[in-house]
Amino acid sequence: MFERPASGEKAVLVQLDLNQGELQERLGELKLLVESAGATVEAVVTGRRASPDPATFAGRGKVEEIASTLAAHGADLVVFNHALAPGQQRNLERALQCRVIDRTALILDIFALRARSHEGKLQVELAQLEHLSTRLVRGWTHLERQKGGIGLRGPGEKQLETDRRLLGVRVKMLKGRLAKTEKQRKVRRRGRERGNALSVSLVGYTNAGKSTLFNTLTKAGAYSADQLFATLDTTSRRLYVGEGGNVVLSDTVGFIRDLPHALVAAFHATLEETANADLLLHVVDSASEDREAQIDAVNQVLEEIGAGDVPQTMVFNKIDLTRASPAVNRDECGNITGVFLSAVTGEGVALLREALAETARETAAAEDAKRAAQE
Repeated sequence: MFERPASGEKAVLVQLDLNQGELQERLGELKLLVESAGATVEAVVTGRRASPDPATFAGRGKVEEIASTLAAHGADLVVFNHALAPGQQRNLERALQCRVIDRTALILDIFALRARSHEGKLQVELAQLEHLSTRLVRGWTHLERQKGGIGLRGPGEKQLETDRRLLGVRVKMLKGRLAKTEKQRKVRRRGRERGNALSVSLVGYTNAGKSTLFNTLTKAGAYSADQLFATLDTTSRRLYVGEGGNVVLSDTVGFIRDLPHALVAAFHATLEETANADLLLHVVDSASEDREAQIDAVNQVLEEIGAGDVPQTMVFNKIDLTRASPAVNRDECGNITGVFLSAVTGEGVALLREALAETARETAAAEDAKRAAQE
């Protein structure tokens, strides 16, 4: 079995070109993910394949190259920027004689590090256990002997009791607890709806600056940092926008390309807040060269959670890094489509407040007209 080193883990990253495009962006993102999980990147192994090898994903020759790289750098962990089948992961660990994790396990691990609320911890644990349940062949004893490590944090020792039946019991219990919190969330949501406040959710790619913008607007003091997945727990605050009255603004978990389905399912209750919003503020890191692909990735997740039809206003953040000017974009009908601002410096934030006030007034007028027509 593989023991975790006393100090930080040293990782070798593997990125294969399977004709999915955006290789440099994907690799840069993987490096940030690994560093966010607390490891150092010692080396990167790249290659090109028409399709994954059924046994080892990378193929025998590439596995030998990975083994040589591990030895040369004294690394103790291999991270694939792909989803590995349980059999592929077992074969790789046998061949390389070290721990091997895939992109899904890495993201789950970071979520385990970031979860703060009781609900967030339940959601992460459920996602991890459902992911691990497909890998029980390699044994709970493999996990019991670990002292932690990337891809293995999260479920406590109470869950690691070597028995598939107990795992199923634990998963069922977690789903029951999350169902209760979902009911409580719906009650709170109905209360807000009765107050006729416009419901607005901040969405966007991870590290786009959503929490910083949320704090700038509401002075809420929500945790924000220059790291991936700094926010997991949804935070809502009332925000007064002048003539538009009050709106309810919610900060939500950031999205990422190839977000594990287990996480989307486990965070259903949290993400439902987004699907039930009246308006989405889609925060974009305008300084990122990969922003168009990030926008597409966010929209794909929104479709997956049933929020694809919720009206969006694009918020192009970090203009302090692009030297753009604060501005509001409108379509040919005069509707607001985008706001350019900097959440850090505050430039353009007043324009966003005005945009929210305008939307709140228009929504209230539409509701009044609807009620009048019904009467």
